[in-house]
Amino acid sequence: MATLNFTKGQGTGNDFVLFSDPDGQIDLTPQQIAAICDRHFGVGADGILRAVHSRNIDAGAAALAEDADAEWFMDYRNADGSIAEMCGNGIRVFAHYLAENGFVDFEPGDTLPIGTRSGVRDVQRNLAGYQADMGRWSLDGGEPLVRAKELVVARPGLGINVGNPHVVVALAEEAELDQVDLNYIPIIDPEPEKGANVEFVVAAEPLVKDGVGSIRMRVHERGSGETLSCGTGAVAAALAIRHYAGSGAPHQWRVTVPGGTVVVRMFPTEDGEHVSLSGPAELVYTGSLELA
Repeated sequence: MATLNFTKGQGTGNDFVLFSDPDGQIDLTPQQIAAICDRHFGVGADGILRAVHSRNIDAGAAALAEDADAEWFMDYRNADGSIAEMCGNGIRVFAHYLAENGFVDFEPGDTLPIGTRSGVRDVQRNLAGYQADMGRWSLDGGEPLVRAKELVVARPGLGINVGNPHVVVALAEEAELDQVDLNYIPIIDPEPEKGANVEFVVAAEPLVKDGVGSIRMRVHERGSGETLSCGTGAVAAALAIRHYAGSGAPHQWRVTVPGGTVVVRMFPTEDGEHVSLSGPAELVYTGSLELA
C-alpha cells in the first residue's frame, strides 16, 4: 500500500485534508477520498485539497492560459469524492499551506494567483489572514423553491453563481435558522442540473451598522453535507441579501457562520463587479496514512 503524507487545515471550521503532488502522480479514487474524509474511520474533513502544478493537470491548462503565473492548481474534491469547482475557505487554507511549506514565497502584502476549475483566483496575504478575489458573480439559477426538514413550508431561494452554484434562502428569524435540520439534503425545485450548495440566512438587527451589513448563515454543501462554514456560500449569501435590500445596501458584509466570521466585499473592476472573501486559515496537524 502507498503512504500519503498529509496536512489537516481549517478556515472558520471548514476543514480539509491537504497534500502536495507537484507532478500530478497521485490520483485518488472517489472511494479513497470518501474514506479519508470519513469522520469516524478516516482523518475526517469536508474535502480534500491536492496541490499540483498547473502544467501537470488537465484542468490547469485553462488556468495557465488565463495567467501564466498561476503555477499551482487547487484540485478540490468534496467529502464524497466528487469534483468541486471552487472553495472560498479552501483557497485560503491552500495558500497558507503553500506558504508554510515553502512551495511559494508569500509574504504579507503579496498576491498569489492560484488555478481552480472556476478560473484563476488571486489571494492576498495580510497580517490578519488571507483575502481571496473570488472574481465575477452572476444571478444564475432563478428563484427555485427550497424544502428543508423542520421548515413548515417551502421557501423561495435565489440562485447565485460565484464560480460554483448556490441557492440562498432568506429566513425571517433566528429560531427558523436554528431549527433547520441540515442532516437531510434540502430539496430544490426545480433541481439544478449539477446540484447546488444551499444557504439559509437571517439578517442581523440592525442589518447595517457603521456602513457594514451583518448576516448569520448555515449551509448544506453539495457533496459534503452541513459544514461549519462555506466561503463561497458566505459570498453568495451576502450578495443575495444585498440584492434583496436594494440599491442603498452596503458593499461590505460580515457573515457569521457556526465556525466563526468572514468578511465579504464587493468592488468594481474593468470586467465587472468582483467580490472578495477575507478570513483566517490554520494548519492543524500533519500525518501519514496508508492508502487502501
